[in-house]
Amino acid sequence: MDVMSGRYGVRGAFVTVVGAVLISGAAGCAADTPADRRAPFVAGSGAPVVVPGAPGGAARTATPGERIGESDARTGAADVRFAEAMIPHHRQALEMAGLVAGRDAGAEVAALAGRIAQGQGPEIATMTSWLASLGRPAPAAHAHARRDAYGMATPEEMNRLRGARGTAFDTLFLRLMIRHHEGAVRMAEEELRDGADRLMREMARDVVSGQRAEIGRMRRMLAA
Repeated sequence: MDVMSGRYGVRGAFVTVVGAVLISGAAGCAADTPADRRAPFVAGSGAPVVVPGAPGGAARTATPGERIGESDARTGAADVRFAEAMIPHHRQALEMAGLVAGRDAGAEVAALAGRIAQGQGPEIATMTSWLASLGRPAPAAHAHARRDAYGMATPEEMNRLRGARGTAFDTLFLRLMIRHHEGAVRMAEEELRDGADRLMREMARDVVSGQRAEIGRMRRMLAA
């Protein structure tokens, strides 16, 4: 999300000042996410969050995922579902990107994999910290998002990708990653439709804009 700077290059950086941004929330909290629970105020991995210093002191920039405090807003069940599904979804994207090295991939595919790794790792950290602020653990390392709905590769497809080399690898990687991105966009659109938390909605907006742009680039790469 550039917001996840260096990832997609579709948005310029901007500065968020603490106190100007609150994580919003409202309706439909999950049974284990009480409706009266304050939403955590967690720094994202995109727009810098500037934390004012003591009177007369210098301000500082919060690190991605840092819990700064609490807002008066509420977090809804859709927000939690989004984070809990997107974390394993991102993990698979990182796994796919990690396969590029040593498989004679083309320069464009290698550059794409680098952007994915650079952008989605910090996003995982931010969502993990956000969930922890609610008292919820991140999904286990072996957990999977809904492959049928969100475009994740099957174990068989991942094995085919591991065994491919050169042009065959590039083609399969692009086809699988296009579908994977399309799934992420659908997931983000669900958050924008149903979610209330400001940080999760901001992440979802950037997934939609950033990954749609990447889908267009990957389709052009396949067609070349």
